[in-house]
Amino acid sequence: MILTLEWTDEGVRFLDQRVLPLEETYVLAKDYNQVAEVITTMVVRGAPAIGVSAAMGVALGVRQSKAADLNALKPEFEQICNTLAGTRPTAVNLFWAIERMRQRYLALAAEPGATVQSVAQGLKEESLRMYDEDIQACREMGAHGASLMPTDGGVLTHCNAGALATCGYGTALGVIRAAVEQGSRLRVFADETRPFLQGARLTAWELMHDDIPTTVLCDNMAASLMRKGQISAVIVGADRIAANGDVANKIGTYGVAVLAKEHGIPFYVAAPWSTIDVQTATGEDIPIEERAQVEVTHHGGKQLTPQGVGIVNPAFDVTPAKYVTAIITERGVLRAPYAESLRELEPAAL
Repeated sequence: MILTLEWTDEGVRFLDQRVLPLEETYVLAKDYNQVAEVITTMVVRGAPAIGVSAAMGVALGVRQSKAADLNALKPEFEQICNTLAGTRPTAVNLFWAIERMRQRYLALAAEPGATVQSVAQGLKEESLRMYDEDIQACREMGAHGASLMPTDGGVLTHCNAGALATCGYGTALGVIRAAVEQGSRLRVFADETRPFLQGARLTAWELMHDDIPTTVLCDNMAASLMRKGQISAVIVGADRIAANGDVANKIGTYGVAVLAKEHGIPFYVAAPWSTIDVQTATGEDIPIEERAQVEVTHHGGKQLTPQGVGIVNPAFDVTPAKYVTAIITERGVLRAPYAESLRELEPAAL
């Protein structure tokens, strides 16, 4: 299994996704500020992986605290959480993970005889539990979604929603992996996913690693292949899913969904339950991260655009629920109307 991140005695170790597929190198974050930097600079990316990374960052920060007692630790703990929460605004898993660590911190601190050291140990164990849960959730998603894939045909995916975006196995690519494991003969088309090229660099690398036939497409080629009947299904991941089923995912996903609808192709979203944000009513309320202009103006250190030209670089867009055929989670497959199907799997959610 591809090792995206891991807890070590020295800190949190990350596979550096910025230099894949040409280099397989690792970055060691030795404190929580370095974990925050790793998330911001996309050494690690993908909503589930970002969430677990933040949880480990919280645990690392508390472990390294010099606080004399729990009273002194409390403001430092909040500073750690706030720093990590400020890294990327769209992926709700980030905030879910930090809140889970906050609740665990409060429970640990309330235990009789609790110390800074016992709280630190408990938070480390919680982050490792979240790591294991993420891998299990991806495998369960794969089991639920495999039957939705064609037994023999082309599947399009956008961005990278694989092992590299999670702690292992993957969400959208986990469904593809599970289908292949069950005997489906899939041919994957991976949008290159400009401007960061997650599809060309990461999805292609992952699937080739697993000997799954893969073809990289420029982002503007999907419509042509759909019209020719070469694509039987689309499956993507998500960074946040609103209560009504609107989906925020990597920029360009919305266009793919519209094309799939026009050509009568099912459009599936695979994401863990932690990606569903029932506090956000619709996609209109999802904050969209605007990233640095240099990601568009330069590639490989070389400038591609005229000096001074205007640049927009939103990292995500929102696909309205009406374009989503189904949402695949570890709890089962959701279908429209999504507010109702969400309530069936978690009655207290809405």
